[in-house]
Amino acid sequence: MGDTAVIFPGQGSQVVGMGQDVAQAYPRAQQVFERANDVLGFDIAKLCFAGPAEGLEKTDIQQPAIFVTSVAIWEAYLEAGGQREQFSRTGGLSLGEYTALYVAGAVGFDEALNLVHRRGRLMQEASTASASGMVSLIGADEASAEKLCADVRAGDVLVPANFN
Repeated sequence: MGDTAVIFPGQGSQVVGMGQDVAQAYPRAQQVFERANDVLGFDIAKLCFAGPAEGLEKTDIQQPAIFVTSVAIWEAYLEAGGQREQFSRTGGLSLGEYTALYVAGAVGFDEALNLVHRRGRLMQEASTASASGMVSLIGADEASAEKLCADVRAGDVLVPANFN
């Protein structure tokens, strides 16, 4: 085992058509999508492969779609001869942590998919429960972000968060 990590993507990495080429080329990847359809009770494969894009933008669909596609790609990697043991670490960006936990063997597929689907539904509900928004500041340090929030706050709650 080398000192190599595999990292999985988070929310926002979706695109219509994702996973289709892998599912067509690797039976194990196709099986992941089929199992996901059964677990979720709707055709996540169709949404990933054909859209519509608006469907993939909804958090409650987007999160399971990205998780399932990431697992399908992982299974295709293994089917192509890749070895789990080649990686000493797994990780993920936010939502990608669930794929990392699956790949590490810490959680089963059905359990992880149900968690991700519930997470997405709860986040979707929270986003529509009250007026809210989010913006990314690239290249701003913490002090600049805090000053910008203070300058435009106008009495509303506006705070910097998620410093990366």
